[in-house]
Amino acid sequence: MTVNVRGIDHANLSAWLESNVAGAVGPFEFSMIAGGRSNLTYRVAAGDGQVFVVRRPPLGNVLATAHDMGREHRIISAVGRTSVPVAPAVGLCTDESVNGAPFYVMRFVEGIVADSPAAGLLLSPQARVVAAHSLIDVMVQLHSVDPVEIGLGELGKREDYLGRQLRRWSTQWENSKTRELPEIDRVVELLGKKKPEQIHTGIVHGDYRLGNCMIDPTTGALRAVLDWELCTLGDLLADVGYLLVYYTDETQSWSRENDPSGAGGFPSRKSLLDRYSAASGRDLGAIAYYEAFSCWRLACIAEGVLARYRAGVMGDEVADFVTMDAGVRLLVDRALAAVESLPG
Repeated sequence: MTVNVRGIDHANLSAWLESNVAGAVGPFEFSMIAGGRSNLTYRVAAGDGQVFVVRRPPLGNVLATAHDMGREHRIISAVGRTSVPVAPAVGLCTDESVNGAPFYVMRFVEGIVADSPAAGLLLSPQARVVAAHSLIDVMVQLHSVDPVEIGLGELGKREDYLGRQLRRWSTQWENSKTRELPEIDRVVELLGKKKPEQIHTGIVHGDYRLGNCMIDPTTGALRAVLDWELCTLGDLLADVGYLLVYYTDETQSWSRENDPSGAGGFPSRKSLLDRYSAASGRDLGAIAYYEAFSCWRLACIAEGVLARYRAGVMGDEVADFVTMDAGVRLLVDRALAAVESLPG
């Protein structure tokens, strides 16, 4: 029986699961799921063979606007009523006396998380094509959902998504930065100056990529979209631009370590953009801006993750600080080069 997992009060959480999650039967074994770098995610094996997932905030102090478990639970519960595949939500606890912080529970979805070139190689060449196409098709489904119809009409402000995000993540950078990086100020200045008009508004996942999906290892079909903590209402093209940060083909000289397309055999970036545009009817003429914006935003997010690792609030996970620092700098450099090349 697992009893010493950081971030888990084994006795309290076991009792809560049996009392509040239908069908949950102890004893329970808890283990941290590797790869999560924001909210902490745990696999829970129940005594009768069922498997659940528990999500909770990082240990220690966190930024006030992040890690809202109730909000994330509300989102996946609502989206779960649409055609967009998500892990079914089965419980929420806001009583911090149970496990030291709010948490929610969902059912475990079988599959693989393609979060690296090595993981990409686990898929056959045909399955890689299916996975990439499924990624776009599910995004189109999400972007077609009316948030009001599923009870998410008040999830966030709709207007000026880019402006709000520029303000939010600039503040987060200042609150969590581990060193000075003057280039970031120039990026923010240019992103503000060259910001396109928001035309398409709806539910924005905020971290949409293959590495945040559960994929059928045989067919490549997308079984569940994960990690909804950054979801809000706003400019739908931000999701498309963000996907490009994590998607490489022969036209790029870079590849992120958690980008499975680095394995090769995936469709081209252009073909995915064409697929999204054809299915959604949306013009992607300004997508280069959204990719630059997403590089900057991800740099701000990654800096916050680096700060949390340095503070020791990420459970039992360890981190390579040198590599993470270099990753932030690379994103900032990439954002600056991209936004400087845009007209305006």
